[in-house]
Amino acid sequence: MQNIKDFFEIEDLPFTNTPDSKYFFKSPSHEEALIRLKYAVENRKGLAVIKGNIGMGKTLLSRLFLASLDENEYESALVVVVHSEINSEWFLKRISQQLGVKEISNVKTEIIASIYRRLEKFNEIGKKVVIIIDEAQMIKDRQVMEEIRGILNFEDERGKFMTFVLFGLPSIDDTLSLDEPLKQRVAVKYSLLPLDFETMKKYIMFRLKVAGAKVNFFTSDAFEVIFNYSKGIPRLINNICDNAMFEAYLLKQKQINGGIVSQVIDNLGLK
Repeated sequence: MQNIKDFFEIEDLPFTNTPDSKYFFKSPSHEEALIRLKYAVENRKGLAVIKGNIGMGKTLLSRLFLASLDENEYESALVVVVHSEINSEWFLKRISQQLGVKEISNVKTEIIASIYRRLEKFNEIGKKVVIIIDEAQMIKDRQVMEEIRGILNFEDERGKFMTFVLFGLPSIDDTLSLDEPLKQRVAVKYSLLPLDFETMKKYIMFRLKVAGAKVNFFTSDAFEVIFNYSKGIPRLINNICDNAMFEAYLLKQKQINGGIVSQVIDNLGLK
């Protein structure tokens, strides 16, 4: 039996929800976020925040931003918050590790001192330090936020020794509110926006092209149904399109119309 890629004459499945950089579509909102982040780190602003609802592409954006930082100019690292139980000791040790501290103490004051020494060294050689924190809304410990504020006190006339870039859900505002003085230090803040209808169509066409498709498989009414139920959220667009392609494959139809998409949406329980 012919598989789905052979049926549609494509090299990849174009709508898989994995953070693959080749499928990154620079929407106007994502592009603006990158410009704002670049401004924050270039000018050593200290604290930048990017927030967005589930499925808006924050994780891929954070990885691409990290990869865009020239290692000759930046010392950068990624910290992913995997659960809400992390405390300030874990956080400081993780930062120390990312900064290359070889022997990490168990005494908090010594950990902070070692972080300062590393930051001072990077500052002396002209390197800007950037720590990206993904899923930052998971931080529930006030002391973690206080430690971030403390590290932001390390500065000179050129700016902060380190810039933190926080990515998270809209509830990241509650995390920032754990420490009001830190909240007031947010230098750059931006909310990712859903795709509008025309941008959504470009997004779908872009992913098809990257996957090796020679033609567009979706009819105009299919686009309308996809937009109505996805509300322009990339992850939902991917889910709908991926399932619609599979449904069309089962039906042996190379054109995906609104009826097929509606059936998929019903199957997924999105109505």
